[in-house]
Amino acid sequence: MFTLEIIFVFIALGFILYSLYREIFGPSFTFLVAILFLGLFGVLNPAEILEGFANEQVAIVIMLLLLGDVIRRTGLVESVFDRLFRNAKSYNGFLSRMMLIVASFSTFLNNTPLVAVMMPYVDNWCKRNHYSISKFLIPLSYAAILGGSITLIGTSTNLIVNGLVVDQTSVEMESLQMFDFAYVGVPMLFIGFFYILFIGHKLLPGKETPTTETTVQSRQYVVETRIRNESSLIGKNIHDTDLRSVKGLTLVEIHRENKILSPEENVILDQNDRLLFSGDNERFADLLNTNTGLVVPEVGMLLRTKQPEVTEIIVSQNSGLIGKQLKHINFRARYDAAVLAIHRNGEQIKTNIHTEVLRAGDVLLVYAGSAFDNRTRNSHDFYFLSRIRDRVKVEKWKVVLMLLGIIGAITLSALHVKGALFLGLMVVLMMSLLFRITTPKDLPKGIDYDLALIIVMSLALGTAMIKTGAADLIADAFISVFLPLGNVGVLLGVYLVTTLLAAYITNKASVGIIFPIAITMADTLALDPKPFVLTVAYAAAANFMTPIGYQTNLMVYGPGKYSFTDFFRVGTPLTILYMITTIFILSYIYF
Repeated sequence: MFTLEIIFVFIALGFILYSLYREIFGPSFTFLVAILFLGLFGVLNPAEILEGFANEQVAIVIMLLLLGDVIRRTGLVESVFDRLFRNAKSYNGFLSRMMLIVASFSTFLNNTPLVAVMMPYVDNWCKRNHYSISKFLIPLSYAAILGGSITLIGTSTNLIVNGLVVDQTSVEMESLQMFDFAYVGVPMLFIGFFYILFIGHKLLPGKETPTTETTVQSRQYVVETRIRNESSLIGKNIHDTDLRSVKGLTLVEIHRENKILSPEENVILDQNDRLLFSGDNERFADLLNTNTGLVVPEVGMLLRTKQPEVTEIIVSQNSGLIGKQLKHINFRARYDAAVLAIHRNGEQIKTNIHTEVLRAGDVLLVYAGSAFDNRTRNSHDFYFLSRIRDRVKVEKWKVVLMLLGIIGAITLSALHVKGALFLGLMVVLMMSLLFRITTPKDLPKGIDYDLALIIVMSLALGTAMIKTGAADLIADAFISVFLPLGNVGVLLGVYLVTTLLAAYITNKASVGIIFPIAITMADTLALDPKPFVLTVAYAAAANFMTPIGYQTNLMVYGPGKYSFTDFFRVGTPLTILYMITTIFILSYIYF
């Protein structure tokens, strides 16, 4: 029976789906607007909206992100990578080593910073050994996803699901344990590894080129320069200069007022002509530091920096820069750096970059000043690609003690000691402050407030769906469609819908929407709710089909010059393998 409250819930769900799919608002703001709508119309009261802030799993997610950020800044992960990848020379050798090591780390550490740390290694290794980076970045992301799906703390998606389990009251169910996910996660790690090693890598774009470095596919940027006042280039014919091939760069266009001139034409250069050069990131540093008679207006006084650096950064999925034009961000004053060019999913942006609206996954080529490192050290707006950040020097024994504390908390949690994970992580955070590995001022900068807000609002959405009966209506529709296939068919339906939603509107949103439906289905069918909950978790976290389905996929999207179909072609078979394995194992254990 449709009541007014159920209609309001369906309106909120429709808004969430539409906004996330069309990218009208970011995920956190979308959920906030939807829950505010439900609050204003009396579907949820203030206590129900705010209840999620007291959820233990939300606090655990935040603490794990904080600890992951602290560990990343100590340089421990980089040091391990230095040793493990030092002797890798062949394609299969590096690929297999990279996937197994990253998957192992992501089992207990947040996979987003792991991929962020690993990308510069992949980029540098490809340049040294003459391979296309596109042959490695999708496997890197998939390895992090596969490893993170093995444990409760391996991915924030699993913790969100557990938070929903703890928060719901419609069925009796205990909190998920540390290794409840391993029954499917471990077999799928090896299945996924062998799939990529023997089949998946053949579906990746880019050709291995073991001959010359000139054949390696690299990111090409377009940078706009201007002929400066009193330049010796003024009045010269373009054919009488060396501008058509400056230090390995290619002159692609000449802009004069509202005209676009070809460099092949018989052009006489004039003051304020704007010249667009195409090339890779390493070439532009030479262009800026030579007497060519050209200037890059965006750089300005940064040219006087003693040790400037041209580097590449990737706009993160929760960045505050998304949806904004560069001219409104005040990037240079904010970060002591100038954006030279934008690379977006294999495309060179040739338009005025200052009016270009930034998107998640955009790769920015920046000319960085001396204060850039300090101003971006704790930023969540972007990740570094072409270099590794400076490390914080910390005594090894302090880092080892921190790691032992984390291992101890995980072990006690695995032994079902109540509250061990929460309290243990709190103790380790206090240790990081007492040992001065981080400071009270820097520690809060590692909090991903958008993620925390999405989790809390997802909990409130689940409450609204269950209390109004909206979850019952949707669950009944699911059951009528899939029950003829038996209990296995119902699980299959849950997996399919969750993974499709995760692929196109983000995994966290899909969890918030499908979880209450899955719980209601289990209750209606008088079945154990645990396999339904785990199915939602696996389907949301193990998302390989689209770049927007998981944050690490989005991170490698631009740098790898991938298209949407690249993820679909490589990820769809892996998604089907994961679905079959999940349904088979969970059905065998629970039905």
